[in-house]
Formats: sequence, structure tokens, C-alpha cells
Amino acid sequence: MSAWLNDRIGRRANFILYAVCSIITVILYTQLPIDNTMMLFLGFPLGFFASGIFSGMGPFLTELFPTRMRGSAQGFTYNFGRGLAAFNPFFVGLLSAKLPLGQSIGVFAIIAYGLLIAAALLLPETKGRVLTAEVA
Repeated sequence: MSAWLNDRIGRRANFILYAVCSIITVILYTQLPIDNTMMLFLGFPLGFFASGIFSGMGPFLTELFPTRMRGSAQGFTYNFGRGLAAFNPFFVGLLSAKLPLGQSIGVFAIIAYGLLIAAALLLPETKGRVLTAEVA
């Protein structure tokens, strides 16, 4: 669904849509007192929206960089973000000394999705961009 939406509404709009839906689901999932049944039902949209964000990463990063540096630039940007995200459990652990664990997870999830929205607003829309090969 997300890959289809990427082509229909654009990369930026899709990133923002899925990030906002993820934020809403994370707030429900981590901030409300829910039982196991509700956790089960909220797990589906949480996974759906969180995973849906990644379907646009490949096309977006491909269209963002010129041919001569595309592979390296894609690998660097994607994995640099993953490297930064690796610190998330550490920061959640630190914050959980002051807040309940669910709220700590929620805070950093909202920060992460907020950064995604900011990046989507600051980076150019690449929907429909024609890719050309550079001949050496």
C-alpha cells in the first residue's frame, strides 16, 4: 500500500502521512493503559505504518542522488540513520529512570517520527524524477 501511495501522492506526502499515523498509533500504544487484547489490535497498525515508511526510502534515495554517487550516497545516508537509531535503546533506558518505560519509548518514537517529518519537508520531492545514466 505504501509503495503504491509513494507513486500516487509523492514521496514527501507519503512519508508525512505514515509518520503522523505512526505517531498517533505510538501514542495510543504507549500512553494509554491498554490490556493484552488492545495491544494485539494496536500492534497491527503500529507495524503497518512504521514499516510502510521504508517502502519509500529506496525510490526516494535513488532519485535524490546523481548516478555517479548513487550507491554510495544511498548506503551512507540509510545506514548513518540506522547507526544513530542504534542509540535509541540507550536513551530510552536513561529516560525510563524518570518516566515509565512505555512513556519513554513513546517520547523517542515521537522524536524519531518528528525528524522524519522535518526531513520530508526540507528535502525535495522526487516523485516523477527521470533518472539518467551518466556516461564516463
